[in-house]
Amino acid sequence: MSETPTYRKIIHIDMDAFYASVEQMDNPALRGKPVAVGGSENRGVVSAASYEARKFGVRSAISGVLAKKYCPEIIFVRPRFDRYKEISAKIHKIFHDYTDLVEPLSLDEAYLDVTQNKKGNPSASLLAQEIRLRILNEVGLTASAGISVNKFVAKIASDFNKPNGQKTVNPDEVLPFLEELPIRKFYGVGKVTTEKMYQLGIFTGADLKTKSIEFLEKHFGKSGSYYHKVVRGIHNSEVKASRITKSVAAEHTFDVNLSSEIFMLEQLDRIAVSLERRLKKHNISGKTVTLKIKYSDFTQQTRSKTLPYFISDKSLILETVEELLYQERMKDSVRLLGISLSNLNTEEKKAVVVQLKFGF
Repeated sequence: MSETPTYRKIIHIDMDAFYASVEQMDNPALRGKPVAVGGSENRGVVSAASYEARKFGVRSAISGVLAKKYCPEIIFVRPRFDRYKEISAKIHKIFHDYTDLVEPLSLDEAYLDVTQNKKGNPSASLLAQEIRLRILNEVGLTASAGISVNKFVAKIASDFNKPNGQKTVNPDEVLPFLEELPIRKFYGVGKVTTEKMYQLGIFTGADLKTKSIEFLEKHFGKSGSYYHKVVRGIHNSEVKASRITKSVAAEHTFDVNLSSEIFMLEQLDRIAVSLERRLKKHNISGKTVTLKIKYSDFTQQTRSKTLPYFISDKSLILETVEELLYQERMKDSVRLLGISLSNLNTEEKKAVVVQLKFGF
């Protein structure tokens, strides 16, 4: 007798326009209006956009100038990360009422493994529905969800019925779902890769599935093996309750471009203070200091140095950053500076996942 296949039950929860939705919740005057968190009509980059703004093509990562051009009525709001963290903590508390296998990807999204859950409910779809309803009733925000047998498919599915919806891809639906999927919607396939795939005649999952692993590795290197597996529904990455912090960073975009290293050093001192505060709060130190520089033409440069010992003090961080700053001349005026510390003293903790088969 052949063994009955086992499936994990993964939910991907993604808050709807999280930062902008928090601002609209806290300020009724913003409700129903196009809102951009971050940026301004003169400079800066949009961190998040409300659905009213998205109708005009305003998206995260575009410049405030472009956002204003797309939507003249756009309202720019300064980000309040402490408030977003506060709301995120409430949402994650709800997650943990259902399972301890919660892997946060950011403040506004997370994976939940509910194969075995605290409610004893065998239906991941009903659990996702209940979680979304609790977030709405207890926090006041809407969330969307994707439910499937692995993280890859669940994340793609969560985007299908946004906002305030969910989609379940059952085990027997995974392969047809992936075959019909436009290649641009595959998680991990960005703009550049999409264009390259188009040139190779790959427009859907079905097209991707016809390509051999040798062909994909030839054209996409190590990623070729990943594409070959995921289009066949193979993605065995577990939901990790403890994600490894690989780096800690702080940065700042300036209202006026800086052209003097002396002024830059003054700003880097402030950024180093912020970074030290974050490091001390989580008892983290690291060996590799990286200086991030974004010039006025939006080109970016990083300069790094690895020390033989762990550091977390502002004075030692700034000493290394100053060395990196004067390592070579600036090619233009600077609009953003950042400092990050990596090669940290953190260790990975592995989560144990039990696989069982239940109806979705």
